[in-house]
This record gives sequence, C-alpha cells and structure tokens, in this order.
Amino acid sequence: MRAIAGLMLLCCAAAQAGDIGLLGLFPNKAMLSVDGGAPKVYAVGSKLADGSRLVAVGDGNATIEDGGKRYVVTLGQAAPRSPAGRGADTVTLAPDARGHYIARGQINGVATPAMMIDTGASYIALPAGEARRMGVDYLKGRPVRINTANGVTQGYVVRLDTVRIGDVELSQCDAVVQESGLPIILLGNSFLNRFDMRRDGDQMTLTRRY
Repeated sequence: MRAIAGLMLLCCAAAQAGDIGLLGLFPNKAMLSVDGGAPKVYAVGSKLADGSRLVAVGDGNATIEDGGKRYVVTLGQAAPRSPAGRGADTVTLAPDARGHYIARGQINGVATPAMMIDTGASYIALPAGEARRMGVDYLKGRPVRINTANGVTQGYVVRLDTVRIGDVELSQCDAVVQESGLPIILLGNSFLNRFDMRRDGDQMTLTRRY
C-alpha cells in the first residue's frame, strides 16, 4: 500500500496544470489525475474534470478525446494535451530489453497494444485481427502476396485514416494487412519516411517532416 501511495504521489507531482496522468487501470475504468488534481476513477465514456472524455482503456494505456481529437496516456506517465490540429511534432522512444523500439498509440482512433518500429518494412503492417478490431475493411484493399519466414501469405494494401504514437499523429498512411504470421503491428517506411530519425545513445527521436 505504501508503494502504491508513493507511485500515486509521484504521478500526481508529474501531472502539472494542462496534463492528464494515468495512475491505474481497471476493467473499463481508469484512475486519472486531471490538471494536477486528486486522483479519481472514471468509467469509459465518462467526462473528465476538464471537459474531455475517457473513450477507451487498453494494455497499459487510456485513450482521451478532447475537442474531437484523441490521444493516448501511458500508465505511470503524464501526457500534455495537444492543441487542436495535427498534434505534436516529436516523439522520443527508448528500446526494450531486446533492443526493439515499441510504441503505443492509436490507429483510426483505436488504441493499439504495441507497435514496433521496423525500418526494413516498406509499409505499416497490421495483423488481420487488429485491423478488424480497428474497423479497417481490409478485404476491399488491393490484394498482394507476402513472403514471410513461414512461406507466402495473403495481404491487402489499405490506407489508414490516422496513425498516432504519443502525441504525434499522421493522416492517410498506407499499410498492408496480413492474414497470418504477424504477431505485432509494424511501423514501416510508409510511416517512418515522414519523419527525420535521430539516435542519441539508445534513444530514438522521430521529428515529423510533413
């Protein structure tokens, strides 16, 4: 209990005016600190103290809608609300234990559990199950055959309305939906080519070019 209280105090201290901090997750609920205020548990669909709304909870994150724009808050962190429009221009990522750069965010406004940066992939790549969850009607896309380590599988080229990591959001990104053999969403060059990529030690910074 003392450790939990300490975490809450730390998160509250990090959540300054204009920020929303995610302190805990429950089935269809999230504990949030709004503008540095006291923590409160909100149900999905509830309006927050600042007038924004909690629209979804995911694996380690919550999705907030404010002024028609959506953004993702990560557990244990405070996220500044972006002004209306295209959002922020820069996001910084740290590698996981295996050296992979993993981001959480949204595709077409739906929170994603994890997306891996893959500079060797031509497109954003989506498992078919994730595409269906996001409402992507991929069967209307352009059919392609994809070579994988386990053989050839069916894929479909589609265009995603929005792709967001952190507070950075891009519109109209090409992607391939893969029907089998893909365990995680890959952020390939149809996304990465719209950024300048910089490495500083083990950190990767993406700065939007357009």
